[in-house]
Amino acid sequence: MSSYVEHANITVNDISRTIAFLQTAMPDFSVRGEGKDEDRAWCHIGTDISYIALQQEGIDKPIERIPNYHLGVNHIGFVVEDATRVAENLKTAGFEQVSFDKSHPSRKRAYFYDNDGIEWEFIEYLTEDFGSRNDYVL
Repeated sequence: MSSYVEHANITVNDISRTIAFLQTAMPDFSVRGEGKDEDRAWCHIGTDISYIALQQEGIDKPIERIPNYHLGVNHIGFVVEDATRVAENLKTAGFEQVSFDKSHPSRKRAYFYDNDGIEWEFIEYLTEDFGSRNDYVL
């Protein structure tokens, strides 16, 4: 068996808003489990194979952080069937698009911020050839 990422754990201000964001982008994601630990809500949202673990913590002020310039998670990427459709759904729902990169012949990538300013990447591969998918020169 090859290694793969099973989950990432992220703290958010409002789990229900983050669930809505993720299900807008990826309607096949479902809440696998949820509950409370020491009065902090948590949930696992994703598929049978992988998921995002969310925990809710009320943050009294926004964190001033620029992705790719400050320490922390820069973005989390998900492979999707249709990056254009995901981008349209998220824009319609009022989420901020960071960029949409269609410059590579083997992939499209849409980047969005959720309500907490966390950046998420949605990748559509246009080929099954891993050499082309993973070409970083183009």
